[in-house]
Parts: sequence; structure tokens; C-alpha cells
Amino acid sequence: MNRRASGGYSTEFVERGYNNRAAVADHPRWLAHYPAASAEIRAKLAPRLDLRYGTGPKETLDLFVPSGRARGTFVFIHGGYWRAFDKSDFSFVATPFVAQGMAVAVVNYDLCPDVSIATIVEECRRAVVWVAREGAAYGASPSRIVVGGHSAGGHLTAMLFATDWSANGFADTPIAGGVSLSGVHDLVPLVRFSFNVDFKLDDAEAVRQSPVFLTPRTRAPLVLAAGADETSEFVRQTQLLWGAWPQNRPAGATGPMLVPARNHYTVVTDFEDPGSELTRATLALF
Repeated sequence: MNRRASGGYSTEFVERGYNNRAAVADHPRWLAHYPAASAEIRAKLAPRLDLRYGTGPKETLDLFVPSGRARGTFVFIHGGYWRAFDKSDFSFVATPFVAQGMAVAVVNYDLCPDVSIATIVEECRRAVVWVAREGAAYGASPSRIVVGGHSAGGHLTAMLFATDWSANGFADTPIAGGVSLSGVHDLVPLVRFSFNVDFKLDDAEAVRQSPVFLTPRTRAPLVLAAGADETSEFVRQTQLLWGAWPQNRPAGATGPMLVPARNHYTVVTDFEDPGSELTRATLALF
């Protein structure tokens, strides 16, 4: 089902497919794990906190740098349906990348309903511009920028691939690769989702903010992944962009990465494991 009119989706279908808390009984365990694990990582790695990349209230990022010269920068965009969470909840993603000589910028952005999804996309563009132009002064590397995100962050990552970077003064995209993990790539069903009270999407805006209806402006490789135990809609969302953007498939990939025994809340914790398939696929982009 891939329709451009929200009337093609029943409210019951959308709630079942997109309400992850209802789908995962032990989600409170993981919502507690994220900030606890992240606090430990910040104490260990001593990042530069709250570096400002824009003028919005939450347009800040935390920057983790390796002991030597960084050979690339992983820009991570958190999820939370564009309406929840904070960069401080996701510091835990930094560990395996810093250990391999990468800087990691964990990005904050303003949240719905205070701002629109379109505004959040613009903020994430500004974060990438900051890393490319200002990051080196703080220990990041602009020479190899890989962007990744989970859930709403996966959507935002894909939107960066559909960005015309010449509008920001770049001759070519500053992004060398990306990872959309459990990303929402077709926002049309969300018009009928209960959370739309915060998104404020109509059909037309949902299409405008859907990567699957846009053309990528780069051939940089984009890893598409989801937990094999996620709802059928999140698996479908990952498969949709795989089909729509063949030019961005990583070399050797034969399909989206469906991580066994992982649901929407546990799949992102694979970034804590330096040996996980997800971490290795992301490091390969550098």
C-alpha cells in the first residue's frame, strides 16, 4: 500500500502500524536505558556539549572526538516522532565510532508542535553545514561526513539526501554516506495517526516531506535498516525507499538490512556494539 491520499488508510491500520509503544510491551525498559547508557558515555568521553549550529532554541549538538585527528564525522539525528527525546538520550551511539577514529556529532532540533517537520528538516541541514564548515575548529572532520538517524531521524537523514546543497553554497553534497534506521519515508499514513495533532500534516505537506516522493540529489550510499521484529509498516517503510532510490544502494547490498530479534526500541542499541552488522555497515561508509 503506497497511496498519496490519507483516505486510503484507516485510523485503526495506522495506529497499529505506527504506535510503537503499543507494539513493544517492554518499551519503558529501553526508554530508561538510553539516557542511563548515554550519561556513562559522556562521563567517559567528555564531549563538547551544546555547540550551537543555528539560532533556534534547540539548534545545538554534542561533539565527541577521538584522541587523534578525526578521519571522518558521524552526524547522528535522534528519533522520537519529531516531538520527543533529546540529543542527551543518544550519546551511547558514539562509542564504536570514536574508537575507530571518527568524530560523532549528536544533533538536537526543535520539536513538534513548536515547529513543523519542514522546519526540523531545515535545522538538520544547518547542522550538516556547521559540521562541514565549522566542525574542524572543534575536532570534527569535514572531509568524510556520514549522516545517520533512527526513526524520525531516519526520515531526516533521507531528507538530507534529497537536499539541493548548492543553495547552501556547496558545489557538491557534503555527505559521503548515510544510514536510515527504522526511518519513516512516506509520511502520508501519518495524516491519520493520533500524533498528527502535533505534526499538523495534511496530504499535500505529507507528500512534500516524504523522501519516497522526492529525488535524491546525490549517489552517496544510504544504508536502509530496520529491526526484523518491528511492525509491518516500519519494515515496509524501509523497503519503500530501497525500491525508490536504487542509485543509493551500498555496493554489495541485496536488500534492506532487517536486524534479527530487534524491535523499534532495541535496534538502535546495536550502535553500542562495535561488532554489530549495523555498526560495521555504518563504519564501511567511511
